[in-house]
Amino acid sequence: MIGKLNEIVPEKRIIRAIMVVRGENVILDYDLAALYGVETRRLNEQVHRNIDKFPDDFMFQLTREEFDNLKSQIATSSFGWGGRRKLPLVFTEHGALQAASVLNSDQANKMSVFIVRAFVRLREMILTNEKLSHKLDDLEKRVSDHDEILIDLIREIRKLIDIPKPKGKRRSMGFILPEKEDDKL
Repeated sequence: MIGKLNEIVPEKRIIRAIMVVRGENVILDYDLAALYGVETRRLNEQVHRNIDKFPDDFMFQLTREEFDNLKSQIATSSFGWGGRRKLPLVFTEHGALQAASVLNSDQANKMSVFIVRAFVRLREMILTNEKLSHKLDDLEKRVSDHDEILIDLIREIRKLIDIPKPKGKRRSMGFILPEKEDDKL
């Protein structure tokens, strides 16, 4: 069954549902409910009934500004038929796992494993990107240092190549034979 579940909801789909809000990787209540196979209102009811299990670092509600910004990013006017009456909740990795425990359904319990793996994979991808970014910064610095060194080297070589030419009449170097009277005629 878990193999089938993994085929139905690939890791990429879960990762696409994860977004960054307030510097946290989170998943919208709408997306989490769909993954867990329940209605959004049922998920939110269970969360509110067990609110003591959801501290601020597990779950929080979006502000109007955050929600409007989110809607413009995903190009939709509403989530589902009829729109939303309340601002959505968003869940961190720990909150998504906790939501599965309060829903207490087989699909939620099985999906929670895949969701946690997706959060972990996303974290690994971010770390890899940060490492790559640091390496690029180091390379750029080294290349720019080399550019300065190469420019200085080229200037010095040009100084050697571009020997200034003497002004005025050029004097011959070496021994000059005096002219003989016979040669003049």
